[in-house]
Amino acid sequence: MLKKYTDWYRSIDEESLRVLKHPEIAEQVQGRVRRYVAMKLVKLTPIERQQLHDFLLKYRGAGFYIAAFKLMLLFSAIGVVLHQLLPARFELLKALVFSNGLGFALAWGLVGVWFNYRSSVRYKFRKLLLIMSTCAAGVAAGVLLAGLSDTGSMTMAFERLLRVGGIALLVAGLFYMVPLAVVTTWRNRQYEALTVQLQQDAERERLARELSESQLRLLRAQIEPHFLFNTLGAVQQLAEQGAPRAAALTADLIAFLRASLAEMRSEQVPLQSEFDMVAAYLRVMQARMGPRLGFSLDLPAELAQATIPSMILLTLAENAIKHGIEPSLRGGEIRLSALRVDGMLLLRVQDTGMGLPAGGADSVQGGGLGLENVRSRLLLCDPSASLTLRDAEEGGVIAEIMLPIQIVSSLKVPAA
Repeated sequence: MLKKYTDWYRSIDEESLRVLKHPEIAEQVQGRVRRYVAMKLVKLTPIERQQLHDFLLKYRGAGFYIAAFKLMLLFSAIGVVLHQLLPARFELLKALVFSNGLGFALAWGLVGVWFNYRSSVRYKFRKLLLIMSTCAAGVAAGVLLAGLSDTGSMTMAFERLLRVGGIALLVAGLFYMVPLAVVTTWRNRQYEALTVQLQQDAERERLARELSESQLRLLRAQIEPHFLFNTLGAVQQLAEQGAPRAAALTADLIAFLRASLAEMRSEQVPLQSEFDMVAAYLRVMQARMGPRLGFSLDLPAELAQATIPSMILLTLAENAIKHGIEPSLRGGEIRLSALRVDGMLLLRVQDTGMGLPAGGADSVQGGGLGLENVRSRLLLCDPSASLTLRDAEEGGVIAEIMLPIQIVSSLKVPAA
């Protein structure tokens, strides 16, 4: 019998949690009474449903019985005190029954208005009339029964009802209705304050999103002319030198510009697309610099579809050539790699060129349009992302980007 009751209570508890989390399933609840309760839960505001869901989740199962037992101990202690203060009027058993009955009625009412305070405000006169009617009916029934049992006279019972009823209703109002009214008012003020806060938070998020999008558009607007002018300068130099690989170079340049223009207009791109674009760029620059420039790319297949802010690796590769490889008489090599480190994506652009200037990494990190754009776009992408530069042991510079791994199965880059 106990197991049957426990299973029944658990099923109701779980069903209420599901309805509170997914109100759309309320109409699918089986049973007239259960469906009625489910539809009442659906009428709660989203904030009330979330608060009631958290409450039921906390006191589900044994937690409910433990809380009820603690309340019973509290109300019983109050009954003992009442018996000690008024022993002639309240016998111990009557005092315990009275204190527990009134206490649990008050607790049930407080729980009701605690999670249904919006309805209490909308229908406050209806709620007040219901409570008053219930109290009046209870007092009348109790006094009549007591009168009949004491005297057997209906007239004496009515006289007792008139004499005691007013006092009983006053006491019921003070100990029941006043706490409910106070809790309802306080919870509604909390609700209104929380609603205003959520609206303000949503507005701040909207403004922050618009600001981030504006900053990204500005950064891309800065990158596009900066990069294109550098590329056109390389083409001009090759034309002046009469490079014999003009046709192949032109094909590489067209493929590279088509890919780069597409990526410039995308906020996030697959790592594979970024590596392909950097490879095309390095082939163009290799045609210009000849044997002074070598490069290698290492992209694990598992990271090929990881998404990153567009153009950041290209910017680092261009920076490595401009400040590391070109100033060096012997040239150098650029190594581009990606790997997973402690659940994060580590992107490394290493060159064997001139190395950091005399001021070290701080002097580089403090300025430069390319590095500043990379750093800004990383922070806009994720606050935990970072860009660091350091000297390599064998010479040159290592630039490392660390950001959370985000893998999208199908991410399309818009056409140029």
